[in-house]
Amino acid sequence: MIPHERISAAIRSAGDEGRTALVAFMTAGYPDKALFRATLAELAGAADVVEVGVPFTDPMADGLTIQRASQGAIAQGVTLSWILDEIAAMDPPPAAPVVLMSYLNPLLAMGYERLAARAIDSGVAGFIVPDLPLDESGPLDAALAARGLALIHLVSPVTPPERVAAAAQASRGFLYAVNVTGITGGKKAADGDLKAYLGRIVAASPVPVCAGFGIRSAAQVADLGEVVPGVIVGSALVEALEQGTSPAAFLATLA
Repeated sequence: MIPHERISAAIRSAGDEGRTALVAFMTAGYPDKALFRATLAELAGAADVVEVGVPFTDPMADGLTIQRASQGAIAQGVTLSWILDEIAAMDPPPAAPVVLMSYLNPLLAMGYERLAARAIDSGVAGFIVPDLPLDESGPLDAALAARGLALIHLVSPVTPPERVAAAAQASRGFLYAVNVTGITGGKKAADGDLKAYLGRIVAASPVPVCAGFGIRSAAQVADLGEVVPGVIVGSALVEALEQGTSPAAFLATLA
């Protein structure tokens, strides 16, 4: 199966089973670089899709938890190249599709063609790039599309309808619907207009929509799952990993 189709299929398969798909976020190499492969393997066995964060010095979309995780991973020497090597070395490979969430600079530094080739060799299925505007995504999109890799765009409650439609058409794998006009890790997913907003995104998107930012409880997952096929759990999971909680056990609390 083409890599980006694996992502969409995993999310839709959860719906066929009568549940909301879970996209689980971890910062690569945090809290312990030596446990990266084991943590990724456990998450991939419990989640439908795993989003692996590439640590970056200025993660502008992220709150304190993921900022702290990025700093901790960088201090241990985690890089984009190391992440790709580690995923490539996993035997067996992760059971769920793996998406890398990276800011643009590390991808530019590697070069888009080399990045796409290494992603395929590593078994990575796609990328989320929160600081890459849709209008400037053509060169990266072309390199990834040539190898069947996903480029997942983000929309928010303030994205105009025509931009939502364009992002939905351009996305492969899924469309990332940000729940708040803010940063990751908030205590609340959004206000009472959230489900109406998400419904509009779903109606505009030919690919599955996953909602993220601020999701911390089974009640939120169930509530949002009435509208979207998948949710993204990030800061709450990173905090659980910091505390030594089994990632699979934490995800089980959200079902």
